[in-house]
Amino acid sequence: MDLSPRPADPAPALGGGRPQSLWSDAWRRLRRNRAAAAAAMILITISLVSIAAPWLPRLADPTTQNLALGATPPTAAHWFGTDELGRDTLARVIHGGRISLLVGLIATIVSLIIGVSYGAISGYAGGKLDEFLMRVVDILYSLPYIFLVILLLVFFSRSLIMLFVALGLVQWLTMARIVRGQVLSIKHQNFVEAARALGAGDRAIIFRHIVPNTLGPVIVYTTLTVPAVILQEAFLSFLGLGVQPPNASWGTLVSDGARVLALFPWLVIFPGIALSLTLLCFNFLGDGLRDALDPQDRSDVA
Repeated sequence: MDLSPRPADPAPALGGGRPQSLWSDAWRRLRRNRAAAAAAMILITISLVSIAAPWLPRLADPTTQNLALGATPPTAAHWFGTDELGRDTLARVIHGGRISLLVGLIATIVSLIIGVSYGAISGYAGGKLDEFLMRVVDILYSLPYIFLVILLLVFFSRSLIMLFVALGLVQWLTMARIVRGQVLSIKHQNFVEAARALGAGDRAIIFRHIVPNTLGPVIVYTTLTVPAVILQEAFLSFLGLGVQPPNASWGTLVSDGARVLALFPWLVIFPGIALSLTLLCFNFLGDGLRDALDPQDRSDVA
C-alpha cells in the first residue's frame, strides 16, 4: 500500500465557479435586474422603430396634409388620430422619435468627448492647472444653461446640427467633475506607475490606462445624460428654439399640441406618452447600470 502523501487538491474558486471579470459580472447583474432589462428592451424597440420609420409598411408620410380631413380622434385608419392639417399623428410621433433620440445621442457624445478629456487632463495634471480648470467649470456652472444655449442658437444658427452642439456644450460640466474625481483616485496606483516606468507618455497614460478605468461611472452618467438632453430639447421647443419645421421632435409635437389641448387632447397625449416612456426607461436603465457597476455592492456575487 502506498502511504506517501498525495498533493492537496486545488482549492475551488470562490463561489464554486470560474472567477468573473468586473464587466462580465456587471452584465450578469444587469440582466438579473428586471426593471433595467425591461427598460433596455423597450428602448431598443423604440430606437429600431424610429430608425426604420421610412421603411415601415403602411406608415403615412408625416408631412402629407389632408385639409379636408382636419383634426380627427384616433380611428382604425389613423391609430393616433390626425392634427389640424390632417397629418397622421402616429407617423409624426415615430418620425419625431428619430429627431429626439438623435438629439439626445449626438449631444451626449459631444459632452462625453469634452467632459472626459477635460476632467482626465485636469485630474492627472493636478496643481495650479487643475485649480484653474476647475474654476472655469465653477464659473460655467454659475451661468444658466438655457442662457448659454440661447446665445449659441441666436448668434450662430438654429440648424439641427447647431442644436446638437449647443446642448452638448452645456452638458459636459458634470461629466468633467466625475472623471476628474475618478482620475484623482487612481492616478497614483501601481499600474499607472508601471506604465510611467516603462516610458509611456502622459497622453498614453491618460487615455490608454486611466480613462478606461473610469468607464463605469461614465457609462452610468451617460445613460442619464441622454434623457436630460431630450428633455432640454423639448423645453427649447416650447420657446421656439428647438427643432425647426418641417422637422418635428417629440418636444415640438407636445408644444404644438399644448396650444389646442382643450380641443384635440390626443395631439399631446401620444407624443407625451412616447417622451415620458423613453425618459423613464433611460432612468431605469441608468439605475440598473449604477447598481451593476458599483464595486461596493458585491453581496450577490455567486
